[in-house]
Amino acid sequence: MRDERGFTLVELLIVIAIIGIIAGIAVLQLRTRPQAAKEAVLKENLYAMRDVIDQYFSDKGKYPESLDTLVDDGYMRRIPVDPITNSAESWQTVQAEATEDDPDAAGGIYDVKSGAPGTALDGTTYSEW
Repeated sequence: MRDERGFTLVELLIVIAIIGIIAGIAVLQLRTRPQAAKEAVLKENLYAMRDVIDQYFSDKGKYPESLDTLVDDGYMRRIPVDPITNSAESWQTVQAEATEDDPDAAGGIYDVKSGAPGTALDGTTYSEW
């Protein structure tokens, strides 16, 4: 008999099973990464636009009539693209309503939301953000 050593079938099966488990976990993580990246960009775009709307209100004392007003007045270079819908036209604007404290507030945009259908990875709908 020769004194050669090698791997047994059981050892090889254990190694293959471990590699399979690790590969399965990696595939699950890679599947949600592009969607998570789009959602992060959407949150950042919403934050930036809301911040610009607040700056416009602080400077002018009124809300902008449209998102294009922010671009025309130099507050933004361009309206950002919604990464979920791949369109800059899908934003949903929320109009300001007149109150007793500010009767001239009506007619302007005080908030913006995503017009994307569907739900995010955290279970909320994009239109709630």
